[in-house]
Amino acid sequence: MSQIDSKIGPKIKAFRRRIGMQAIKLAMELGISPSYLNLIEKGKRKIDGDLLLKVCDKLNIDLSDLNTKSDANLANNISEILDDKLFEDLDILGPEVKDLTNTNPKIGKAIIRLGDILKKKDHELINKIEKLSGKIVDNRKNSFPGEVISDFLQENKNYFPKLEEFANKIFEKVQKNNRTRYMSLCDYLKSECAIEVKDVIPDEGKPFSKIYKKNKKELLLSDYNSIETKKLYAASQIAQEGALEIIEEYLQNFNFTSEESKKLTMVALLNYCGAAILMPYELFHAECKKLKYDLELLQNTFATSFEQVAHRVTCLQDPKLSGIPFHMLRVDMAGNISKRFSLSGIEIPRYGGACPRWNVYSAFSRPGVIQAAVSKMTNGEKYVCIAKTVEKGVGRYGQKKSMLSIGLGCEAKYAKEFVYTENLDLNDKKSELPIGVSCRTCDRLDCSQRAFPPLHKKFDIDINSRGVSIYVSE
Repeated sequence: MSQIDSKIGPKIKAFRRRIGMQAIKLAMELGISPSYLNLIEKGKRKIDGDLLLKVCDKLNIDLSDLNTKSDANLANNISEILDDKLFEDLDILGPEVKDLTNTNPKIGKAIIRLGDILKKKDHELINKIEKLSGKIVDNRKNSFPGEVISDFLQENKNYFPKLEEFANKIFEKVQKNNRTRYMSLCDYLKSECAIEVKDVIPDEGKPFSKIYKKNKKELLLSDYNSIETKKLYAASQIAQEGALEIIEEYLQNFNFTSEESKKLTMVALLNYCGAAILMPYELFHAECKKLKYDLELLQNTFATSFEQVAHRVTCLQDPKLSGIPFHMLRVDMAGNISKRFSLSGIEIPRYGGACPRWNVYSAFSRPGVIQAAVSKMTNGEKYVCIAKTVEKGVGRYGQKKSMLSIGLGCEAKYAKEFVYTENLDLNDKKSELPIGVSCRTCDRLDCSQRAFPPLHKKFDIDINSRGVSIYVSE
């Protein structure tokens, strides 16, 4: 059995579950027995071309969906885990990691799960030491706090059709001139859910963004929030009142490592549904096509925030009405990645910061300005990447806000559909920005910003010569 045959079966199962179709029903529509379908989905039986096309038709997917890799970050995530000193003596190199992920992706995912537990236990232990000693232990590594949420979104391509259907029904009831307004959401919560929305100024020393008092049926929203944030909270509350069963159904199809990660993912889906109420799929997709994904124009059109729009453009994955497959990440000034998702094929680090050459970091040098660049990976693949800083925090005079950077990008082949390429010359090799994923997994030896030696290459320090970096002698 070829590798591609063994990988297609599990993907068929994933797509079937995503649309809520039972195995028995699919088998009946395909004209095969449920047991034979079970063997195909487990990768134990080959599937011929005619049957494969029939499967694509029944699941409403393209053949390319089954041939693309399901987790672009798998090899990179494992490499990051193996960077720990615990594995230093094993001398595991990059090609060996890729061999593992190509032949046994499930074992690769198991290693990542163990790595997450290791990082979590490490943090818990250091926190205890700090509390007992009163001293800060600063040798810990930054670990992305939402790994499980990102894995969940990645597995579902950040597209949840049943939540889109629910959002469309709500939008039809609250919309005015094809737009969702804050007061319309508040009126809906009061008339349909008996929930009163109150805008309040938090007491001094007791800040909050939102508080839902279930016993009083009151939703308190901080007046320090922007109107765009208030709209999202109100729409998410509508989702909480009417779409929890749908969300629970999606959550049941994923193995969560803890109850905490499951609750965090539930919040993510509530916000997903809330954003879908503010920016309904078909209308938003049409505007994206018309405006060539101009995020600031979309922001104005739907009266939403830049970050909300950036999130929403990654959700346009309906096979019948799909958008550009984007990647998105959010970072702070210290390089920590707090959100990540990739359909473009670009790899985003799981633990710690990405390549410092990414424009998501250089955006901090010009706050509030969208920066666009053509980024070239070590494997030759090119991406059009944009980045812009956003402010988070209390919206009142005298209170300092935190600054984050939002990065969004796609493969260069979608350049004609993306407005930010209009002033870029994709054929000018001199204007390409050579980037990697992270220093430990990057093949580039000509980078002066290299902070660590690459995993795949041995190095010796020569006191008499030095390359562009202390870790490069060639």
